[in-house]
Amino acid sequence: MTTKSTKTASDKNPPTKKATKAEKAAPALPKVRIIVKSYDYNVIDEAARSIVETAERNGSLVSGPVPLPTKIKKYTVNRSFFVHKDARDQYEIRTHKRLVDIKEPTPKTIESLENLSLPAGVDVEIKMM
Repeated sequence: MTTKSTKTASDKNPPTKKATKAEKAAPALPKVRIIVKSYDYNVIDEAARSIVETAERNGSLVSGPVPLPTKIKKYTVNRSFFVHKDARDQYEIRTHKRLVDIKEPTPKTIESLENLSLPAGVDVEIKMM
């Protein structure tokens, strides 16, 4: 014997929670995403370490540095242009990347990151999210 239960419209759609005034007034917390690129992994690790230390010193929450996949570009060049066509050299360029997210940055943190001196050969991309 089976019993059927009848559901009303209110059972299907539970009541939604209304946002309070404090929740409406609180803005979404900004986040700063920094991507550091370099050909040398020693230099990029040093730059990422200095960025993390600077952000933590100024009271921000930091996640990272996260190593992103290394981009490898390979080039093949003929050694001789006339006689030895099969003799070739191969070269590659490796681009290393690190990702650093700064959650809840303070104005002091952003100012100190702008004035931070990084080693030569490091490309820094900063995004406000």
